[in-house]
Amino acid sequence: MPNPVLAGTYPDPSVERVGDDYYLVTSTFEYFPGLPVFHSTDLESWRQVGHVIDRADQLDLSTVPSSGGLFAPTIRHHGGIWYVVCTVVGGTGRTGSFVVTASDPAGTWSDPVWLGDATSIDPSLFFDDDGRVWLTAARPSAEPAWPDQTDVWVREFAPATLTLVGDETVLWHGALVGAVWAEGPHLYRRGGWYYLLASEGGTEFTHAVSVARSRDVVGPYVGNPANPVLTHRHLGRDYPVANVGHPDLVVAPDGDWVALLLASRPYGGHHANLGRETFRVPVSWEDDWPVFAPGTGVVPADPPRAVALHMPRTLEWTQLRTGDPAFARVDVTARRVTLRASAAPLAEIGTPAFVGVRQRHIDCSFGATVDGDMLRGTDAAGPAVRQSESDHLTFTLAAYPLRRVTLTRTRRGVAEVLGEVAVGPGPVTLSVETHGQRYEFWAAQGARRELCAAVDGSFLSSQSAGGFLGVWLGLFARGGGPVVFDEVGYAAG
Repeated sequence: MPNPVLAGTYPDPSVERVGDDYYLVTSTFEYFPGLPVFHSTDLESWRQVGHVIDRADQLDLSTVPSSGGLFAPTIRHHGGIWYVVCTVVGGTGRTGSFVVTASDPAGTWSDPVWLGDATSIDPSLFFDDDGRVWLTAARPSAEPAWPDQTDVWVREFAPATLTLVGDETVLWHGALVGAVWAEGPHLYRRGGWYYLLASEGGTEFTHAVSVARSRDVVGPYVGNPANPVLTHRHLGRDYPVANVGHPDLVVAPDGDWVALLLASRPYGGHHANLGRETFRVPVSWEDDWPVFAPGTGVVPADPPRAVALHMPRTLEWTQLRTGDPAFARVDVTARRVTLRASAAPLAEIGTPAFVGVRQRHIDCSFGATVDGDMLRGTDAAGPAVRQSESDHLTFTLAAYPLRRVTLTRTRRGVAEVLGEVAVGPGPVTLSVETHGQRYEFWAAQGARRELCAAVDGSFLSSQSAGGFLGVWLGLFARGGGPVVFDEVGYAAG
């Protein structure tokens, strides 16, 4: 069983099956396009087919900070219509939960219809057998009995008007007294039972999955005596898979149940630079309770295989917050990216000229060739390694007044030049190679190839930098005018 099934920062997976086809969405936070849609026929091999949020006028993400933006979507299908519910967090634009619809999960998706209650996150839809539809979500408790207590609540949803109706009922606060951040709720029905699946303990090392059941959709719900039914927090920090939680369940055509969930692969001192990834485990049933990863109770890891140098597919590239189609042009056939340079720095909330892909392998390389002779009106251009505004690296070529390549590390908001390489006229190939937590930055011109500097990349993990994101490997341009990057490629081995 290859695991993760989606390597790199693809957290909070939600999955739905129609016939023999599975569709999956994940969180994207401040990146645009948002909420990638993947398709599979076997739950193992996934191919991206679109994005839910792919138009600038759908949502205003222009002011959301790192690890704000689009949180924890849920995808469902009913009566020929696809639904995604999600939450926008942070920024000065509209926030709260919304629903969008489509006739085809690959798109085009509708504009958001807002559902109110800006304090809730992680909405989910449940279509009951009697025709009624319910929305669940989580929010901080109004009168908490302990710090960071949350309410998992349910309210009826009217598909005809895309509105919430009736009264709200609080279902759950988590399995344990003192449990923090019970979130990611999903409802299911099997036999005569309704099942409420949720995660608690926060989305890092203490993450855990719990389940409760009831004969009535609005409760009362009784927790499984075996809760938590899935966690890795008892395995110690050296276990190769950590932060396990936030599952969604799907039933295969043969009746087997499977959970898609998030987890991380820490390395180099318990740092998960690849972020929270999408894993899967089988689910069986005993005494009308779900059993995750029966026989072992753990999520296995079979890391992704080596990949040859290639240009990532167009759908894999994302920008920061902006939806301007003229901002970046990606030509996979020519292995070329054209960026419209911006004065906005990576260190501020805004729309800098950045386009990138997720780091998906512990050992990989990413790079491009840029011609210094063509940098008219542009201060600097080159690869960037990004976790947030506060924590990133830029490896950029400047043509004026001196031709040089500069590696700058921004750590916790403080910028520091770590190395420089003088170069001559013409194209220069700039690349970053990762060897565990060692990030090497190379400049090549003709037969000459020089290491500018090697950096400990552990500061780019959420364990160090905070937030919910892993690393993006991308291209950055500061100044004015277009910048052309050729021979763009990603490889892992």
